[in-house]
Amino acid sequence: MKKLSLILSSFFIIIIFSFSIVYSLEKNTVKGKAKIIDGDTIKINNEKIRFAGIDTPERNEIGHEFSKQKLKEKISFKIITCTREKNKDWWGRTVAECFIKGESISSFMVKNGYACDYVKYSKKKYAKEEEYAKSKKLGIWKMKFSPSWEKKCRKK
Repeated sequence: MKKLSLILSSFFIIIIFSFSIVYSLEKNTVKGKAKIIDGDTIKINNEKIRFAGIDTPERNEIGHEFSKQKLKEKISFKIITCTREKNKDWWGRTVAECFIKGESISSFMVKNGYACDYVKYSKKKYAKEEEYAKSKKLGIWKMKFSPSWEKKCRKK
């Protein structure tokens, strides 16, 4: 009887622990269809989300509309799943890595030349993707963009 009680207690502890992990993961995840703000920012359920570790040209810079349009083509009408980082950015936006069916949107944007690896925040996570895009002169890398934008990407 004592053994059965110990087994049941252990079972309940495991169940409670499992639910707490699932709840914690759910709390750090946002999922839904996105509205595109620009090439590195979306909105899901009224929550502004900045893609972690990448940067695209700002408004009024060469490449801004291009990056925004390419993101729109990639994610329009699809369900996006984002995993939030602990801290928000300078402007109060959620910072997250977002995915479509398991594919990282940040990785896609950098590899196709629509964004740069923002070294200060990515710690060179997308360095290989950027090197590929630059070597093939894809997207922004074939444009006459502002050198200050690429310099911003390199800041540590």
